[in-house]
Amino acid sequence: MASTSAVLDSQHSDANIGSPNQNRFALISLTTLFFMWGFITCLNDILIPHLKAIFALTYTQSMLVQFCFFGAYFLVSLPAGQLVKKVGYQKGIVAGLVVAALGCLMFYPAASMHSYPMFLSALFVLASGITILQVSANPYVTLLGPKESASSRLTMTQAFNSLGTTVAPYLGALFILNEAASSMSVAPSADSVKVPYLILTAALLLLAAVFAWLKLPHISSAEIQADEVLEGSAWQYRHLVLGALGIFVYVGAEVSIGSFLINFFGEANIAGLEESQAAKYLTYYWGGAMVGRFIGAVVMQKISANKALSFNALFALALVTIAILTSGVVAMWAILLVGLCNSIMFPTIFSLALNGLDKHTSQGAGILCLAIVGGAIVPLLQGVLADLVGVQLSFVIPVFCYGYIVYYGMSGATPTAASTQERAS
Repeated sequence: MASTSAVLDSQHSDANIGSPNQNRFALISLTTLFFMWGFITCLNDILIPHLKAIFALTYTQSMLVQFCFFGAYFLVSLPAGQLVKKVGYQKGIVAGLVVAALGCLMFYPAASMHSYPMFLSALFVLASGITILQVSANPYVTLLGPKESASSRLTMTQAFNSLGTTVAPYLGALFILNEAASSMSVAPSADSVKVPYLILTAALLLLAAVFAWLKLPHISSAEIQADEVLEGSAWQYRHLVLGALGIFVYVGAEVSIGSFLINFFGEANIAGLEESQAAKYLTYYWGGAMVGRFIGAVVMQKISANKALSFNALFALALVTIAILTSGVVAMWAILLVGLCNSIMFPTIFSLALNGLDKHTSQGAGILCLAIVGGAIVPLLQGVLADLVGVQLSFVIPVFCYGYIVYYGMSGATPTAASTQERAS
């Protein structure tokens, strides 16, 4: 029976099978993936109003865009984990890029057929590819170096994901909404999405070719051999299961707050802004997450991931509470600053939950990506509450979400004695 330290040392040596320069090159290459899927995901915010106008949809029907997208995480994450377990992280990345490219390509016939169900199908395929990328790239980053700096590395790469979400609304509005507006006087058309998504198809296929050619460091400690029988399951790790719930409530809170910001700023006692004016402030919310991740990547090299997570979640909880109990610019900027607090939460929860899973890492990553479905469920719950008590008081749901994340950082992320013993055996 090997000791725990021996197992961790083995993982460390496998993770650094290449030179530090090779690991650095691999991380730089991976940032392009994080940027790309952040960019594509945020384009949904452009597609929703665009498709709503094109197909004369209700708000409920237009929200099927997000449900199809997040539904892919729920349905594809576990199979993606099994795929990565068999083929490895690099081939998993290539597979995810190819599937995502297929989803982007499907936008062309969807626009030509003028079919909303076809658009939803394309979104599901696209999100399936991104899910495979998430299951492949996130754990690969955590394993690509010392485990003590795993959260810092994933936070840095996730910062480029946030860069993608910050840039996408501007470019999407320029190339999709502006062109659509110029043609709307003739007849409503979905043709404006054809060229942008064809460009994305080409970009994704180019990335797939590049990652198929690259020689990335191989991490054998987190993969199983063809004739190897893997005992146990990732579900046996308490800190992983609690981390999955943490991902569920975090993504739910982040998406829910972002979804209600425009309505919140339109409230007479907050700012009374028109939709077009309120939408401009979304940049501060999403941009804050980007800035916070760059800062967090540096700070978390000195501060433990658990403490950083607990602090940010507690601060977010306080800010949302202030937004509920106050009014005017105080409430407005309090809720916007939550974006800054959100910055490190996803990568930190993700890396803490995968800590010490070794050969169960790919399955664990699939479980964590499965939990991203919180982005579809929590906003729906807040919507029901908003109909009952109003938008401002409905933010009590994110308060409970951040309260759980505080608990996870302080206690839930610590591997139990049983989990440690399992790693050592």
